[in-house]
Amino acid sequence: MDKQEYLHELNRLRKEFASATVNPGSFECSGCGQCTSCMFCKDCRNCYKCTHCNTCEQCSHSSHSVQCRQCHNCAYCTDSVNCSSSSYLVMCESCVDCTYCFGCVGLGKRDFHILNQAYDRQTYFEITTKLKRALGIR
Repeated sequence: MDKQEYLHELNRLRKEFASATVNPGSFECSGCGQCTSCMFCKDCRNCYKCTHCNTCEQCSHSSHSVQCRQCHNCAYCTDSVNCSSSSYLVMCESCVDCTYCFGCVGLGKRDFHILNQAYDRQTYFEITTKLKRALGIR
C-alpha cells in the first residue's frame, strides 16, 4: 500500500462514517446519528452518554436539553453552545458552572443572570417567563 492508496481508503472510511446513522450502545434513540451510549434522545448528532436530549449536536453527559451544541455535563438547557457543568440555561454561550441563566455569554459560577446581569430569583423568573413567551420558547 502506498501513500495515495492509504489516503484514498482513509477518506473513503471517513465519508462512510460521516453518512452513517449508527448509534452504538444507545437505547431508544430516534433520528439520531453517530451518538454513542445515549438513551431516549431524538434527532441528535455526535453525542456521547446523553439522555432525553432533542436536536443536540456534539454534546456529552447531558440530559433533558434541546438544540444545544458542544455542551458537556449540562441539564435542562435550551439553545446553548459550548457550556459545561450547568443547568437551566437558555440561549447561553460558553458558560461554566452556571444555573438559571438566560442569554448569557462567558459566565462562570453564576446563578439567576439575564444578559450577564444578576437578578434576584423572583425577578429572574418574572422576566424570563415574558422573554420565553415573546421568543416562542417553552
